[in-house]
Amino acid sequence: METRRTFLRQTPALAGLLTSLPALARLADKKTILLRSSWQTENIGDIGHTPGVLALLEKHLPDVPVRLWPMHVDNGVEEMLRKRFPRVTIVQTPADVARAFADCSFLLHGSGPSLVARPDLDRWRRETGKPYGIYGITFPGIYGLPADRQTVSPLDVELLNQARFAYFRDSVSLDFARKAGVTNPVMAFCPDGAFAVDVKNDEAAVSFLGQHGLEDGRFLCAIPQLRFSPWWELPQKKQAVNPAKHARNEQMKEHDNAPIREAIIAVVRQTPMKVLLVPENETQVRIGKEMLYDPLPDDVKARVVWRDRYWLTDEAVSTYRRSAGLFGLEMHSPIMCIANGIPAIVCRFEEQTSKGFMWRDIGLDQWLFDMDTPADVARIVPTVLKMAQDPEAARKTVAQAQKFVQKRQQETMSVVRKALIAS
Repeated sequence: METRRTFLRQTPALAGLLTSLPALARLADKKTILLRSSWQTENIGDIGHTPGVLALLEKHLPDVPVRLWPMHVDNGVEEMLRKRFPRVTIVQTPADVARAFADCSFLLHGSGPSLVARPDLDRWRRETGKPYGIYGITFPGIYGLPADRQTVSPLDVELLNQARFAYFRDSVSLDFARKAGVTNPVMAFCPDGAFAVDVKNDEAAVSFLGQHGLEDGRFLCAIPQLRFSPWWELPQKKQAVNPAKHARNEQMKEHDNAPIREAIIAVVRQTPMKVLLVPENETQVRIGKEMLYDPLPDDVKARVVWRDRYWLTDEAVSTYRRSAGLFGLEMHSPIMCIANGIPAIVCRFEEQTSKGFMWRDIGLDQWLFDMDTPADVARIVPTVLKMAQDPEAARKTVAQAQKFVQKRQQETMSVVRKALIAS
C-alpha cells in the first residue's frame, strides 16, 4: 500500500501546496495598514513625515504589510521612498484606493500640520466601517492664528473621538483638543513622525560638501524664513499673491532673520566653523540669499555657503548628519537633526502653528526661542555660539531628547499594534 510519504514524493505539486498551507493561513490572517500621508513635495519636512512613520512601522511592526496612500510623491519623492521601502505598495489611482479600502484593515493618518486628511478619514469610516488612528498632528493647525484664537470644526472633534487613538505632536495641541471637546480615551503626546526619518543620499551630500570645502563636523547649517511661506512664488502652486501675508512678511523679515544673520557672523568670527545656508521649503532658497547671505560682511561671506537650489529629504539628512548642528526659523530640519543625533535650535513666531512647542515637550526648551519675545531673541546668538564651541555638550543634550522620543515612539507603536490586532 502506498504511504503518504510516497504519495507526496510522487506528486510534488500537491506536496508543495500542503506544506505551504500554514504559511498561506498566516498570510490570510495578516492585517494591512493603509498610511495616509505625504502632503506636499515642496517642503522636505512634509516629505519627511512619510519615511519617518514608515520607518517606525518597519521597526516596531515588522510583520505588518503597509500601503502608502500619498497626496503628493512627485519631484523625485516616489523614487526616494521606493528605494528605502521597496516592500511598501504606493496607492495612487482611484482603482488602487478602492482596492486598498477593501483589503486594508486599518487606516493610519500620518504626522502633519493639522488633520490634513479629514475628508479621507470620513470617507474611510463611512465606506468601510473599519478602524483608524491619528499619529502625531498639530491641532487644529490654523496658520496665522495664536492658539487662543483657533477654532475647530465639529467634524474634526467627531473624527478624533471615533479614532482608536488620537496622538498630537505638541502639548498645546493636546490641551486644545481636550478643551474643544475631544474625549478619546487614548489621547496623548506623540513625537512627530519625522523624528524617525532615516533616508539618506550620501553620494549627493558628500559631493556638494566637497565642492564647497565643508568638512564633516566643521560647519553649521542655518535656515531663513518669513512669517508666511510665500507659496505664490512657486508656479506649481498656482496661487495669487496674498497681500496681507506679503505685507506681514515684508514688515517682519528683517526682525526675524537679523538674529540668525548675527549668529552666523558670530560663529564665523569666533569659531573655526563655517556655515551652510539651506532651505527647508523651496521658497527659502531665495529668502536665504536675500536675508542671510547678501547682507553679510565680506570677511564672513567668504566662509558661508549659500545652497542655490532646493533638495530632497534624503540629501538634507545626509548633510545634517555631517554638520555640527543647525539653527534657524524652521521646524522639521531640526527634527530630522535630532533624529540623527545632531544638535538643533528652533526659532518660532506667532504666525506659525503650535508645532514649535514640541521642543519643550521633548526636553529641549533651552533651544526653543520665540521671535516675538525680546528676551528670547537676545539669547539666540550666545546659544548658537555655545553649541558651536562645545559640540560634545550639545550632543549629550541631544542624546537625552532622543531617549525620550524613542521611548514615546515605542509606546505609541505598541498602541498601533494593539489597535490593528483588534481590528
